[in-house]
Amino acid sequence: MSVKVKICGITNATDANAAVKSGADVLGFVFCPKSPRCVALDVAAGIIRALPPFVVKAGVFVDAKENFVERAVNACGLNLLQFHGHESPDYCLQFGVMSIKAFRIRDAGFLDEIPSYKTDAWLLDAWSPARPGGTGEAFNWDLAIRANQFGRPIFLAGGLTPENVGEAIRKVRPYAVDVSSGVESAPGKKDHRKLKAFLDAAKSA
Repeated sequence: MSVKVKICGITNATDANAAVKSGADVLGFVFCPKSPRCVALDVAAGIIRALPPFVVKAGVFVDAKENFVERAVNACGLNLLQFHGHESPDYCLQFGVMSIKAFRIRDAGFLDEIPSYKTDAWLLDAWSPARPGGTGEAFNWDLAIRANQFGRPIFLAGGLTPENVGEAIRKVRPYAVDVSSGVESAPGKKDHRKLKAFLDAAKSA
C-alpha cells in the first residue's frame, strides 16, 4: 500500500482541487490565527463542500477552545482533527472524531510523551521556537524510526519537499507524509507543479 499524503495549509479552492487532482488523500485546514495559512471557518466550509466525498478533511488547531473545535467540526464537516499545541491526552479524545497529536521533535527526549496520547495517529514535526508547525525545517529522521515502535500510524512532517520525500519514506516508512511549505510559492499559496511532483514522488517511493 502506498503512503498516504496530506497537503496542509489549504486556503483556497484552486489549490484544494489541484491537490486532489494530483492524488492527495488528506487536505489540512489551519484554524490557528497566528499562522500565515489560517483560514476562516466559512471559507474552509465552502472549499470542503466542493471536494470529492472520500478526501479526508483535517482541521489543524493549536490550543483551541473546545467549543471552537466543535464549531469547526460542524461547520466544515471535518473528519480528522490535528492538535499542534499543548493539548492534553484527554482533550484530544473528547470530540468523537479521528484525531492526530502533533509532536515537535528536537531530540530523543521528546519521544517520551508520545505513548501517553492514544490518538488515532501521531504527527512528528521539527521543533522550532518560532512556530508550532509549517516551518519548512526537518528533524532527525532516525527519531521518527524509533517512534514507529510505539504502535500507532506515523505522519512524517517537517522540511519535506519533492526532492527528499522519497528518501524520507524509504527510510522512515511512515503511514503518511504531511507537507505545507515544501509545495508553496508563498505561505498559503501552493505551487501546483511542486504539488504534483511531491505526490508523484511520494506515491512511487
